[in-house]
Amino acid sequence: MRDRFWERFDLEELTAEEWEALCDGCGQCCLVKFQDEESGDLAVLGVACELLDIHSCRCSDYPNRQSRVPDCARLTPERVDEFRWLPKSCAYRRIAEGRRLAGWHPLICGDPERVHRKGISVRSFALSQRDVSEDELEDHIIAILPIDG
Repeated sequence: MRDRFWERFDLEELTAEEWEALCDGCGQCCLVKFQDEESGDLAVLGVACELLDIHSCRCSDYPNRQSRVPDCARLTPERVDEFRWLPKSCAYRRIAEGRRLAGWHPLICGDPERVHRKGISVRSFALSQRDVSEDELEDHIIAILPIDG
C-alpha cells in the first residue's frame, strides 16, 4: 500500500487493498437496520448480521456476503455518500467528509484492538442475528437516525 494513502488520494483513487484497509473494524455497518417507509428514518438495532464475527467485528464470509445476505450494503467509493447512516467515527465517512482518521484507527496507531478498547466497536454489546428471533428484533432498537431524502 502507498504511504499514508488516506491523506494523499481521493477515495476513488484507492486500490482495492487500500480501500479495505480503511475499514477500522468497528462492525457498526453490520448492525441490522430497518427503514421506515413513510419517514425514511433508519432504526439501528443492537443486533449484528448473522455473518459478523462479533469478537473480531469482521465478516465471517466476506467474499460471499452479498450472495448469502442479499441486503448486505456494499460500500464502495462511488456510493459512500449514499451511506449517511455510517457513524461519524467511520473512516470511510471521515475521509469522504474531508476529515482525518481518528487516532485510534489501526492505520494510525498500528493496533487493531484499540477500536474495541475505546468502545467504538460493537463487540461489547451486539447480539448475533442468529440468536434473536424475528419477532424480537424491534426490542433491540438502539437508535433512530433521521435520513434526509
